[in-house]
Formats: sequence, C-alpha cells, structure tokens
Amino acid sequence: MKFLSNLFKKKIGSVEDILSHPDGKRYYRDAHLIRKNMIDEDAVKIIHRLNKFGFKAYIVGGGVRDLLLGRKPKDFDVVTNATPNQIKKIFNNCRIIGRRFKIVHILFRGKVIEVSTFRSLPDYRLGKAVEDQDYLIKRDNKFGTPQEDAARRDFTINSLYYDVRNDSIIDYVGGFEDIRNKVLRVIGDPDISFREDPVRMLRAVKFAEILGLNIEKTTSKAIRKHKAELEKASSSRMLEEYNKIFRTWKTSLIFQGMAEHGLLEVLFKEAFEKERKRNSNFGEKFLETNIGKRLAIADKLLTEREEMTPHIFYSLIFSDLASEALQKENMHLVPAIKNSLEPIFNRLETPKKDKDRLIKIFASQQRFLSTEDEKSSQNNFFRMKDYFYDAFMVFKIGAIAENDEKAIQSAFFWEISVRKRPIPVKRFNGGGGGSRSNKNRNKNFQKNREERPNRREENQNSESENQSRRNQNEDDSGENYSAENPGNEF
Repeated sequence: MKFLSNLFKKKIGSVEDILSHPDGKRYYRDAHLIRKNMIDEDAVKIIHRLNKFGFKAYIVGGGVRDLLLGRKPKDFDVVTNATPNQIKKIFNNCRIIGRRFKIVHILFRGKVIEVSTFRSLPDYRLGKAVEDQDYLIKRDNKFGTPQEDAARRDFTINSLYYDVRNDSIIDYVGGFEDIRNKVLRVIGDPDISFREDPVRMLRAVKFAEILGLNIEKTTSKAIRKHKAELEKASSSRMLEEYNKIFRTWKTSLIFQGMAEHGLLEVLFKEAFEKERKRNSNFGEKFLETNIGKRLAIADKLLTEREEMTPHIFYSLIFSDLASEALQKENMHLVPAIKNSLEPIFNRLETPKKDKDRLIKIFASQQRFLSTEDEKSSQNNFFRMKDYFYDAFMVFKIGAIAENDEKAIQSAFFWEISVRKRPIPVKRFNGGGGGSRSNKNRNKNFQKNREERPNRREENQNSESENQSRRNQNEDDSGENYSAENPGNEF
C-alpha cells in the first residue's frame, strides 16, 4: 500500500516555489565589482558567438562565486540554451563528453572551456522527500530553462549567472545575498539534494572551510542525517574530490569539518574507528588526533612549497592501521600490511598501482631508521626507488607529529646526506624509477652547485662507491614483495 501511495502521490508546487527570485533578480555594476575584463577572453568569445547565433549564454558557477569573494577563479564555465549538437555545429574546436549529462569541451591552446546546456528539474524535486525512494542521479540529459537549471544546482553560491553584455549578475536562488552573508545553503530540499548526489555533502564541507562560509542549519542537519548515502557515490568521483582536497593546503581543517558532520564515520571509517570510540568529542578535537596532527603538518609543508602527492596523504590517513598490522606476531612485513589494508582498498576501489605504492611506502618506513654511513651504497640504492620521496615525507611527518627525537634525527640524516651524495643524473634515465617526475620530486634533496666547489675530487672519492652500487643494481633489478622475501630491501 505504501508503494502505491508513493506511486500515485500528487506532485505539489512548481519550480517557482524553489526559487527566491523566480523572475531572476539582476545585480548591475553598482552592486558588485565583476567586470568583463576579469573573465577569460576565450570564454567571452564563446558567449558572444553563441549570442550571435541567437542563443542565451552566461558565465556560471565557481567563476562568478570566486570573483564575488575576491578570489582568482581557476577556470570559467559557460551555460547556454543551445544543445550539445547545436554547439558542435557552431564550434569546430570542440567535443561532446559525458554519459550522465552531456557537456561540450571547447578546445583552445593550453586550455579547455566547458559549456553545458540548461538542465531541467526532475519532477521529484517539486514534492516532499519520500523515505524509501532512490533519488540517486544515473542519467540527466533533459534540457530546460535558466530557472530550472538554477534550481537544479547544488548550492546557492554556485547558481549565479554573469551576463557579459552588461556586467550584470542574474540570481534566481538568493546566492548573491548568501555570499555577502558568508552562508552555504543547499538549493531546495536538502533531504532530496543529498540523496540525489551524495558527493554534495563532501563538497559542502570543503567549500565551507576553503571559502570561510557557515553551513546553514538545515543543510548541516541534512548532512548528518544522510551521511550513509556517501557509500552509493561513484568511487571515481570520490577519489577526484579527495585529490582536490589534498591540493587545498587545508586538508586538516576540511577533515575536521568532515569529522564534525559525521562523514568520517563513513569515509575512511576503518582509520578513524578507534579514535571515535576513544574520544566522544572526536569532531571538535580532530586536530589533536594522530591523523589530525599529521595532516596539519602536511598542510604546513605545502605552504612552505614542499610537494605533497596524493599517496602521501593517503599514507598519513592509513599510517596507524599499517603500524598496528606490523605489531602482529608471525606475520611477514608486506603480507601484514596488505592484509590490513586490503578491505579498505576494496571498498574504496583503489587502483592496483596505487595499492602497490602505498604498501611500498609503509614497508619502507623502518628503513629510514638505518643511518650508518658504511651502508652508503645501500642507502643510495634505496634513494633511487620511485617511491622514496613519498616514503620519506611520510616518515618525516610522522616523526614530527609524534615528537620522536630519534626519528627526527634520522629524517635529518636522510635529508642532509642526499645533498652530500646526489644521485647521478644517468640513474634517472634508466630503470629502477628513473622518471623525469622523480627527478623533479627529489630536486629539494639535491646539493646546490655552489656548495660543491671541488667536484672532481668528490667524484674520484666516490668512484669505488658508484661501482659497488652498479654491481648491486645488476644483482637486484626487481622489487620483490613476496612472503619469502618480506621487504628485506628496506
């Protein structure tokens, strides 16, 4: 009976009921500081060309939001009432992409401008949320009006249109005032919006921390209520969002916001389970946890222009689990780590190459405690591994977070000793992790030419050491992580 009642439930309301300004409130030049010369010139050309062919077109989303907040946008997106096929007929330098919602990429030298068509509003958005209905978007290629498109977006701050013809901003949902008041608010019913696209919950926390916004009360409550919906989200989209977070220099603060809203009970739940049980104020005191401390140090190093890869951040999150695995008896090094992390890798659908790299990073941590100069050839061989930089940064950050003086001194040894004995350039061109990216990644470890005035003498002194290294490389060309040989390279 409940199914039938939901099936024949009368739709209520209309798109106008969702919009704060159904006719579109325009803010002209005297109300804001955005001008056409602030917009990417190629995006402006696209809009003018679409206008020439009789179509509406505006700058939309993050570009408008960031300019109003006094930030520099990373890109500018265009929205229009022209369909993808119509756009393709106007522009030769474009391609249609996407399955869930088709958009057009217009290609310019060195960049891509994304052009989308106004989307329609699904009928279920006009009614009240039904408890057992699946709202997850699977396909979304119905086109609509500017009003429907505005009501269809995630947050009010991302639903503003900028008209380059007269420097005006068109606001249907109250986003202009929300930006002024530093408020992050979902458009429409958050109980539907977050079930329609669960990734919006993660994005809400991210935007709030990065942009200095306060999450509106109803929106915040809905995030806590529907956090479990994140398990339905596409793993590729989640990985994309994580990688964006890792580049913000505010990963620790964003994770604190995630903890406060209960999202870490679903995301990376294995890594935080013990900490949550031990600390009733887990969200508020997240930065005092082991993971919180490590992420805060990584953010600080980013501000100091150190390079931080996604592998480093994932390692900092899973580090405690790997350490616990290594404390188990009767287990070889690599199998212990692999058995501990495999369930997480499977749930997150982590690619195999990333799994292998993380295991290598964890398996090599104890190697950094060995600092004997008489093992210089082995040390140099270790430095040539393609994962060395990531592993070293994880070790260094862990040492600082735990205030472990011995480990800090070991980290100092590895950082300084590499400057004393730089890796020969030819090693980066051969096997064993000699890619250009690894060369660039280790550039901070290389000794400055000015610090080495007597280079010929140094080369003569190290000739026998180089020969020893070459012999060892010929004998040990592979990286074997089998149970029979449990990480003894490290």
